Amino acid sequence: MKILVTGFDPFGGATINPAYEAVRHLPDQVYGADIIKIEIPTVFGKDEAVMRAAVEEHKPDVVLCVGQAGGRSGITVEKVAINLMEARIPDNEGNQPLDTPIKEDGETAYFATVPVKHMVQYMQNAKIPARVSYTAGTYVCNDIMYRLLYMIEREHPDMRGGFVHVPYLPEQTVSLPDGTPSMSSEMIAEALVCGIRAIIENQEDAGIVSGEIQ
Repeated sequence: MKILVTGFDPFGGATINPAYEAVRHLPDQVYGADIIKIEIPTVFGKDEAVMRAAVEEHKPDVVLCVGQAGGRSGITVEKVAINLMEARIPDNEGNQPLDTPIKEDGETAYFATVPVKHMVQYMQNAKIPARVSYTAGTYVCNDIMYRLLYMIEREHPDMRGGFVHVPYLPEQTVSLPDGTPSMSSEMIAEALVCGIRAIIENQEDAGIVSGEIQ
């Protein structure tokens, strides 16, 4: 099995992004699966181009995208992506779309095709704060998740895909308000390993109620 894992580059004036910091620390193999790690730009549309090139080159069985959700206190595995670009801040090339569909011919929303609830269970079993989320926002994180699931539906029906949001790194919170949550890159990477193991071991998701609107 091949699993492509993507992480965004720094954005919004930051010099580091916990998403790619954790991704690049992943081992090259996880429970027998080959892990391909790439950095993608925090730019609407260009994120898809870089991911698509990697998909065409490596032909993965699974694509797992990772992004930062500053202010969240744990790992949040996203269940749904919506067909909307609404940028609170410009992306890394100055684009700031408002009330714009990602794909004119796409569905209103797509659900992740990885076992989201199992992924959270595996993380929690490793004593890592994690939960299911039902909103990936409307910035570039939602953008890449939607574009991935659109691509899977239209072109790669045998491929699975999903998205994981991760908190700030501790060093990012130095100048932020007291109490801003964070998590080490090592723990984030461990959580991703747990999530990848859940994907490898489960084709179907757990039949439980889980998650919250974030």
